[in-house]
Amino acid sequence: MIFKDPVCGKYIQRGKAHVVIEYEGVNYFLCCPRCQTEFEHNLKLYARPELGEKTRKLTQVPHHHYN
Repeated sequence: MIFKDPVCGKYIQRGKAHVVIEYEGVNYFLCCPRCQTEFEHNLKLYARPELGEKTRKLTQVPHHHYN
């Protein structure tokens, strides 16, 4: 899957990202340390959910107790 770096606009593959930052339930894929720093300092500007991927919540399997 390919994502757009929210800072520079470069398209990157999931496994090729420099770093993945989770913010408000969305993973953002960043291409380099410069974009990471810029993103972290300006979250409100760059954190647009349409540019990331919603995090997957692990579902808990109910535990059955047998007596």
